[in-house]
Amino acid sequence: MRPLLDALVRETPEPQVTAERRGIDLSSSEPLVQILKTYYSPQGGKLSLARLWRGTLKDGASLGGDRMGGLYSLMGSQHQALSAAAAGSVVAIARLEHAKTGATLSTAETVETLPTADILPAVYSLAIAPEKRADEVKLSGALTKLVDEDPALHWEQHGDTHEVILWGQGDVHLKIAMDWLRRKYNLSMATHIPQVAYKETIRSAKEDIRGRYKHQTGGHGQFGDIYIDINPLPRGEGFKFNQKIVGGVVPRLYIPSVETGVREFLKQGPLGFPVVDVSVTLKNGSYHHVDSSDQAFKQAARIAMQTGLPECKPTLLEPVASLSVSVPNRFTSNVLTLISGRRGQVMGYTNKANWPGWDEVSAQLPVAEMQTLILELRSLSMGVGFFSWQYDHLSAVPERLKEKIVARQESSH
Repeated sequence: MRPLLDALVRETPEPQVTAERRGIDLSSSEPLVQILKTYYSPQGGKLSLARLWRGTLKDGASLGGDRMGGLYSLMGSQHQALSAAAAGSVVAIARLEHAKTGATLSTAETVETLPTADILPAVYSLAIAPEKRADEVKLSGALTKLVDEDPALHWEQHGDTHEVILWGQGDVHLKIAMDWLRRKYNLSMATHIPQVAYKETIRSAKEDIRGRYKHQTGGHGQFGDIYIDINPLPRGEGFKFNQKIVGGVVPRLYIPSVETGVREFLKQGPLGFPVVDVSVTLKNGSYHHVDSSDQAFKQAARIAMQTGLPECKPTLLEPVASLSVSVPNRFTSNVLTLISGRRGQVMGYTNKANWPGWDEVSAQLPVAEMQTLILELRSLSMGVGFFSWQYDHLSAVPERLKEKIVARQESSH
């Protein structure tokens, strides 16, 4: 370490030299700081580790609208309080609640924006849940702090599977995050591979499907009677509800209840998954002037869907991602084999711009095949390969896989 420290003292420039190289205006005396990292300490709360590029920063000043709660010099876990810091210093600033890692802050009203590192795209995920049910209320706050400390992580509450998903750069990265949650926030987590957000749709139409609900009790009964048509829609159209009621055979005030009943049924179709790309048209029906109600027509709609949808040849859809894989060109053939072996479709590859000796492979890959992709990619490329991805479309699941997925869904219920 001694030769390294000697070299740093000898070779690294003075703060103002680096500031000039970065184009920072040194004619101003207002302090300019950049947040390098964010910490949350159990006792002191939020600490922003910052580099002071210009001016003198005094304890108690306001940065970015937040009043500093303290100015410290850090040495390991030891905090030494400072009254002021000069340009070139790396200091810890307490309780800058709105400051994010990478942000540029000043006491002035107008702030220069300094370059910051790009946030790495997430490539690996785990579904997480507290081992103790009572800890669920603490999870959101702890995850928010965890992401503040490490911007390469992010989390989401998945709308379809209702799982809390933590995203990062690989299995080791997420294991460290789980350990951090346990040690720092006393949150022991159970993890598993996230569920794939499968959907289902239909391949054929069905007309004149009747849904009749009649229930007699001691007082008023319940009566609703409808006829509907079910038709498939092009991929990506979602759900459409139409009505062609003539002559008031279904009173206008009950039509929204029919739509509600249909929508509720589509949350879980015949195969056990949400139904998409379907059109339902209410075309006929009847009612009773005493016994009909919103609830009765909602139940009639569910009965009609339960009768008709299984006859429309339901099929399973899976999400497909658009993928961009970057590797040294000597590994390109291995990447093509890897993608093809995971049911992926290679769209082509080209030289990666401004990366001599690297290729960029474009492909489409089912999300179900992506879980361990980054691990295999790093293995075959000596640890340097990487990819980015985004959701692209839904595609039909091959029949041989469809049966396994549906059977697994049925057993889980």
